Amino acid sequence: MFKHIMVPVDLAHAGQLDKALTCASDLAKLYGAKVTYVAVTAGTPGSVAHNPKEFAEKLDAFAADQAKAHGIDASAHAVTSHDPTVDLDPTLLKAVTETGADLVVMGSHVPNITDYIWPSNGGTIAGHAKVTVMVVR
Repeated sequence: MFKHIMVPVDLAHAGQLDKALTCASDLAKLYGAKVTYVAVTAGTPGSVAHNPKEFAEKLDAFAADQAKAHGIDASAHAVTSHDPTVDLDPTLLKAVTETGADLVVMGSHVPNITDYIWPSNGGTIAGHAKVTVMVVR
């Protein structure tokens, strides 16, 4: 059914993604699908890495760890954005096409009052992606 699963990850909060990561790996095993972990960074130093090259290396290591831990075929796709806070949703939507994914599995937070003012990333991706999107809470 699915051949390529894209999983957006925030390396600064990877510990909070357990449900989405497990769901994606379970689906990958079920369908024999490849998983690509996508993360977005700025060109400037941040909390995860000093530069985009170091960020990509950390994402590669994350993907390798996930592949080994779950027994799946996994890769990484790091994207550099001028302003990830503003550009995150369009950057992730572009990554769906770049990776060739036919399913996006992404974690979400429990909705709160600010979601009435600012849409969630998961909701925006689900509403605009041309592929199936599973938002895992």
